[in-house]
Amino acid sequence: MAVKKKMKWQDYFPGCFKPDSPNPNQKKLVSKQSSFQRISLSDLSSSTLSEDLSISLAGSNLHVFTLQELKVITQNFSSSNFLGEGGFGPVHKGFIDDKLRPGLKAQPVAVKLLDLDGTQGHREWLTEVIFLGQLRHAHLVKLIGYCCEEEHRLLVYEYMPRGSLENQLFRRFSVSLPWSTRMKIAVGAAKGLAFLHEAEKPVIYRDFKASNILLDSDYTAKLSDFGLAKDGPEGDDTHVSTRVMGTQGYAAPEYIMTGHLTAASDVYSFGVVLLELLTGRKSVDKSRPHREQNLVEWARPILKNPRKLSRVMDPRLEGQYSEQGAQKAAALAYQCLSHRPKLRPTMSEVIKILEPLKDLDDIQIGTFVFAVSTDSDSQKEFSRDSERPKKESGHYHHRHKLHEGHKNRAKSPKSPLSFTETALQKD
Repeated sequence: MAVKKKMKWQDYFPGCFKPDSPNPNQKKLVSKQSSFQRISLSDLSSSTLSEDLSISLAGSNLHVFTLQELKVITQNFSSSNFLGEGGFGPVHKGFIDDKLRPGLKAQPVAVKLLDLDGTQGHREWLTEVIFLGQLRHAHLVKLIGYCCEEEHRLLVYEYMPRGSLENQLFRRFSVSLPWSTRMKIAVGAAKGLAFLHEAEKPVIYRDFKASNILLDSDYTAKLSDFGLAKDGPEGDDTHVSTRVMGTQGYAAPEYIMTGHLTAASDVYSFGVVLLELLTGRKSVDKSRPHREQNLVEWARPILKNPRKLSRVMDPRLEGQYSEQGAQKAAALAYQCLSHRPKLRPTMSEVIKILEPLKDLDDIQIGTFVFAVSTDSDSQKEFSRDSERPKKESGHYHHRHKLHEGHKNRAKSPKSPLSFTETALQKD
């Protein structure tokens, strides 16, 4: 019979508690163990754990920061370093120098502070630490460390200079994302979800949306904010039963109605974001006419008709997209948004369809030619041309501006990091 050993919160997060006496063996960075097995929130909620589950976060390489250290790197959470705020709390930019901690390179970081009066609490903070502290992937934002002193709860991430997809796609007066960049973002986000779904211990993200997709300087997409993530069903289980939490406009309809959570729920949410990338519209936009306020309800019926697809494509693309790619992406979004979860593709299937689309080169690029002749007949012809609807000349003018925007993209201001939280809750 296995010996049971009672574990305390102190065993998992020593930085959250002051030891009764100094421990000279305690280190700020938990060293790797030879064998590492991912723990889950359910493991921590048990009052007793078997002796062989003595893993905690020992293989995660997370740094345990003090509150004073985080005040220094953010200049006491200065307003000049403020990046954004969501349901979890405010986010500030900071800079870690190479003298702060051995083995920690100098780098900019994003520091997220739990708002004690916000919509999320210690459990969401803990969920984030558990998942991002143990999961590493090119398309998941890197959690560098955490701080847990008395009532203070903070998280330290790698800094993502281009902020969220939501800001890049919907922010007013920003340069429109070109087609190839949109597809690159879609593929990156899909790879992040596929990694979670296909892990040895599967994870359901549960809050996939544009504001939770962060972008680095090269527009590489990384998933952030794991506060609502859940361990997926294992063995013979087909779903996880949980209270409905997520964001309006992104949550799968069967999950809203039943509380049954599956990987297909994430696939539906991915379909919504893919639709946002195609149309340039938000999932829910109350400023639009009533029938167009819900993006899925308005656009999905059109996605399966290639002849009508141009009606829903983002006008800011100025027609500069692959028609073949748009049709395939639209057909994929239609599948992902099926009301029957079993008809939705897996994320691996999504990647196989999307990856070739970013390299398609059937994009029509218009050329503007302006010629004036002194010939009288030519002058008359020019006069007739100038009386044509202004829409045509405006088309060329805006297309010219679009290329100019691409040329100067590197000079455009970097968007702020955005962490937005849960907007839909139902017990």
